[in-house]
Amino acid sequence: MKNVKQYTSYALGAFGHDAFYATLSTYVMIFITSQVFDTADKAFNSRMIYLVSTMMVIIRIVEIVFDPLIGGAVDNTETRWGKFKPWLMIGAGISSVMLIILFTDFGGLTTSNPVLYLVLFGITYVILDIFYSFKDIAFWSMLPALSTDEGVRAKFGTIGRLGSTIGAQAVPIIIVPLVVWFSSLVGAKNGAENHTGWVGFAIVIGVVSFLGALATAAGTKENKSLIRSDTEKTSVIGIFKALGKNDQLMWLALSYFLFAMGYVVTNSLLLYYFTYVLGAAKQFTYAGWIMAVLGVISVSLFPVLAAKIHREAIYIGGIGMMIIGYLIFMFAGTDSAMVMIAIAVFFFPYPMIFLAALMTITDSVEYGQWKNGHRNESVTLAVRPLIDKLSGAFANGIVAFAAVQSGMIGSAKPSDISAHQLFIFKSFMFYAPIILIVLAAIVYFTKVKLTEDRHKQIVTELEQKLRAKQSSNKQ
Repeated sequence: MKNVKQYTSYALGAFGHDAFYATLSTYVMIFITSQVFDTADKAFNSRMIYLVSTMMVIIRIVEIVFDPLIGGAVDNTETRWGKFKPWLMIGAGISSVMLIILFTDFGGLTTSNPVLYLVLFGITYVILDIFYSFKDIAFWSMLPALSTDEGVRAKFGTIGRLGSTIGAQAVPIIIVPLVVWFSSLVGAKNGAENHTGWVGFAIVIGVVSFLGALATAAGTKENKSLIRSDTEKTSVIGIFKALGKNDQLMWLALSYFLFAMGYVVTNSLLLYYFTYVLGAAKQFTYAGWIMAVLGVISVSLFPVLAAKIHREAIYIGGIGMMIIGYLIFMFAGTDSAMVMIAIAVFFFPYPMIFLAALMTITDSVEYGQWKNGHRNESVTLAVRPLIDKLSGAFANGIVAFAAVQSGMIGSAKPSDISAHQLFIFKSFMFYAPIILIVLAAIVYFTKVKLTEDRHKQIVTELEQKLRAKQSSNKQ
């Protein structure tokens, strides 16, 4: 019963966390390209979209250097509530407020004073990014602290991913109805959207994110073990040494970055596809339902498949299935049924691929401790959010560039998109991502050797070494 409470609490936190991430990584840019810069001056719209997207990319790239430091700060934290929960709640509160502010035009400054808008947007985005990173790293780096047992750890990872999958896919389900409903409260009619509708949507996401973090903080407990007791504070130089010397972590990071880049770009362009290619934005809700249902099934199957065929087969086989989804998508055209089938085939393996990567990163905590003689939980787990941040940053820039080059901004209609512009759009949504995920599979297959069996051996060796060290100290 105790574990059930912890699993549920962790799943609720993951639900709110990934609803927030989906909104930040995908829908902020959609709001900017479709609502904020929708004036009669198309040159102004394009210029501002480029400036905002470039600024977002630069901010995220610069702040990537700080993610390992944030992980180090979490690792070095000692409070009565543990080292994760304080940062989880602080990060959730501040990032939620900043998200709501991003979904505004800052009191009309987008047109009355564009320079000031850019400055304030940049400041808000920096604050959001920093505190979101604290929350992200604190949440996911709890995994190795909740248990060192491979089975229990896998259950936490699976239930966490189940919550995050439902949270992430709830966003495409609710976004259009929610934005339209909030817009109607201030006079919008016939399904029209306005700024108020998007602010209302952001408030809902911010509240859900905060309440999810509160559930995790209240319902989980750090596990005390012999291996976890062998820790000490890490210096700034030590943080980067710990990462650089963990070769399995670094190879996995490269593979997952290539994979995440391909996936996030395609996923971020989905709503554009429904809006500007199919001309059926409201059908995007159905896509959200498909991804939500299949996500639950996919995550639920992970423990069974991992026990039978192991993580490597899941990771590489899943990428193979996604490529089939891409091929169906490329030939679907404006056939809604084929598009839905393509989405189903493309998305189904994604949660399992994520879990395979997450479990490998989590196991690399003990691998790094075994290899380097020092345990770094949050520093190691900071790599995954760092990759998501980096891939999300590039994706935001790519999506903005693709939208402008394809003519998919403002009030454009499918009939306004030329054949050449559609080819450009498909190049960004399909062709380039396929290359990226193929490279991800090659790197994982040739370089990542930290299997489940190898991790069990490492844990056993660490426990034997630490018991011997304890006996020696007592003597």
